[in-house]
This record gives sequence, C-alpha cells and structure tokens, in this order.
Amino acid sequence: MRDDPLVIAMVNRAARGDQGAWNDIIERYSPLVWSICLRYRLDRQDSDDVGQSVWLLLVERIGMLREPAALPGWLATTTQRECLRVLRASRRHEHAELPDDQLSPDPGAAMIEKEILAAERDAAVWAAFAELPRGCRELLAMLLSDHPHSYEDISATLGMRVGSIGPMRARCLDRLRQSPHIAAIADGARDKQARGERGD
Repeated sequence: MRDDPLVIAMVNRAARGDQGAWNDIIERYSPLVWSICLRYRLDRQDSDDVGQSVWLLLVERIGMLREPAALPGWLATTTQRECLRVLRASRRHEHAELPDDQLSPDPGAAMIEKEILAAERDAAVWAAFAELPRGCRELLAMLLSDHPHSYEDISATLGMRVGSIGPMRARCLDRLRQSPHIAAIADGARDKQARGERGD
C-alpha cells in the first residue's frame, strides 16, 4: 500500500489513545470489513461477531503495526482469518469430513487489494464530500440520491433558480475533485499504474 499520510496519522493518533482517531478508522474501514464478511456469506450475527473481533484485535495490536500505512491490508487479512474461524466453528459438524481449505475459497491477493482500494476510495470521497460547503452538500445529495430530484424540486427545496443549478453543480464537483482526499487516491492510482508499466 502507498504511504497515505492520513492513514498514518490516524493510526499513530489511535495508538496514543485518541478516541476521534479510533472513530475515524472504524468509520473509514467498516465497509471493508463488511464486504469481506459478505464475500464469505456470513449472516448478520456472524458478521457482527467478526467485526467485533477484528476491532478488538486492532485495539490490542495497533501499537505493534510496523507500517501504519499497511492498516487496510492488516484489516483485510485479519477479517478473512476471522471469517474462516467463524465458518469452521459453525460448520464443524456439517463438514467434519472436509479439510479446512474447502470451507471457503481463498480470494487471493488481487481480490483483497481490490476491496482495500474500494474502501479507500469510498472513504476519500466521503471525507471530501464532508468538507464541501453546506450548499454543495445539499445540492449534490439531491442530485445523486437513489431517486434523483428534478431541477424544479431542487429549486423549490433549496431556494435556487433553476438556471443556476447546473453551474453550481459544476463548481461543487470541481471543488470535490480538487480535495486533497481525492488527490491522494488519484496519486496512489497513478503510482500503481507507473509501477505496473515499469514492471515493479
């Protein structure tokens, strides 16, 4: 993983007992933990158990992480192990005759990296969105909701002229693209592409 200064700072602060940093880590990486639980087809209760175990293990070991930027990979690997532990425990009697490696497929490094990158991207977008001015957040939320609102609805709700919605939308999206959170993700993607082209 790239050395994301935001992740490094969060890990270092959390290791010193900063509750805000812990909250940020959990908010940022809970979707990653859940996505891995879903891949292993765990039910809600087992997923909750895995999540609780993963966060407790992180509390115990965060000070021992050699590379703070490797936190997403540590979380993904730990979540996988916890999912397998839960599956083995729940299927011990059903699959007593099967070897452990047949209980669940190994997703491989590529799948884990894809999930980590998706979690990082989603966290960056939400962090950038949260820093937009209130008017931009309200406008983009209405435009990008599951059931997008018409310009007439937006005009009535936000008190904007219909003709100003498009230009404001463009300005808000431009601010979003210029966020340091988005830039960090884009830089990481460019670095990865450059390494791939060099064959690193």
